[in-house]
Amino acid sequence: MNVTSLPFIVLATVFALLVIALCLSGVRRFNLRRALGTVDASICTAGNSWQMGVCRYQDKDLEWFRLASVSVRPKHTFRRSSLELLGRRKPTEAELPKVQPDSVIVELRHEGQEILLAMRFDAYTGLSSWLEAGPVIGVGTWR
Repeated sequence: MNVTSLPFIVLATVFALLVIALCLSGVRRFNLRRALGTVDASICTAGNSWQMGVCRYQDKDLEWFRLASVSVRPKHTFRRSSLELLGRRKPTEAELPKVQPDSVIVELRHEGQEILLAMRFDAYTGLSSWLEAGPVIGVGTWR
């Protein structure tokens, strides 16, 4: 191996690793979206910027996964019993370029922290139904 081929080998290795990471990210997104109870939803917590991702409904939790990630663990997990639906609204002019087209901003509270989710209206109706279908405090087994 001569010295002139070393940069080519390094560049080819970096390119191969990038392709593998993109493939893993695509497979992860496909598996997330294939599962029942998943919706595309951007999130904004504690006044931070909007991040694109996928929400997944579980029995006791609402999980949010980053869109551009290879991690199989959710970035945020919200206990169903601690989530409070405050309402929905249209995106402001400043939020329009940062969220999906035709989305509504869902305002939630989880353990005193304000959470904003941007999702399509049909996903919002699913979220509100999922929250309302949970057992009443003191009734049921998951409290």
